Amino acid sequence: MGFVGRQLGFGAERKSKKQEEKYRVHAANIKILRASGQVDYFCRNLFVMRVFIVGIIAVIGIVVAYMMVKPPEDKPLPVINPVDVPEEMVDHDLLRKGLGHTISDFSFTDQNNKPFGLKDVKGKVFVAEYFFTNCGTICPRMTAQMERVQKQFKGNDQFAILSFTVDPENDTVARMKEYAGMHGADDRQWHFLTGKQEDLYRAARRSFFVLKPAEAQNQGDVGSDFIHTNNFVLIDRQQRIRGYYDGTSEKEVNTLMKDIDRLLTEK
Repeated sequence: MGFVGRQLGFGAERKSKKQEEKYRVHAANIKILRASGQVDYFCRNLFVMRVFIVGIIAVIGIVVAYMMVKPPEDKPLPVINPVDVPEEMVDHDLLRKGLGHTISDFSFTDQNNKPFGLKDVKGKVFVAEYFFTNCGTICPRMTAQMERVQKQFKGNDQFAILSFTVDPENDTVARMKEYAGMHGADDRQWHFLTGKQEDLYRAARRSFFVLKPAEAQNQGDVGSDFIHTNNFVLIDRQQRIRGYYDGTSEKEVNTLMKDIDRLLTEK
């Protein structure tokens, strides 16, 4: 063995002896600690700490997973006032009204030639629309959707549907009765209303906000200055507006029906 080899061998032997000495000291220390119970105490504490940390991580994971999959909480339906709707739908003197709007009293005639007013839906939830029986554009789709609403709440005496005409000259009581029959309207719940045009339009512009000005004079519905919208208006038991829904959209009418249910159970 050369000089270098002897040196390496000696170095390795010396390193080995140092490690053995280190292990002996460590073992002796463990023996002393174990004799005093400190090692077992430390191990127990370490185990408890690990369990605690794992538990915290598990709880955080469960909370995060729940927040990701839980459905969003339903917000209360808004209470709508004149300031909340497009200005073109509202008579000028009401534009700045931001609180306290309710449906004003009215008196019309239904398809059975009986007087019908706001008092007849007092304390009820109801949906209102404006239409006319000769309308060949959006009205048939609106009526089809309203049939779905009636079917959903048929027999519920806390709910009503009001369909106001924008063409009282042609939509006589007899015509409204015929139209109601064509669409299976239950006259205990679905009321087709006619009367004086000025009164019908006043209710549309000052209560329900569903008529907008035509682009030109006498170019609106049936030669008037206004055009009825495709909106269904949801009214609560306190005669407040709680929502507008596209009456030609099945999806929006589905939402309307859910909101009607909410108002029927609202205290």
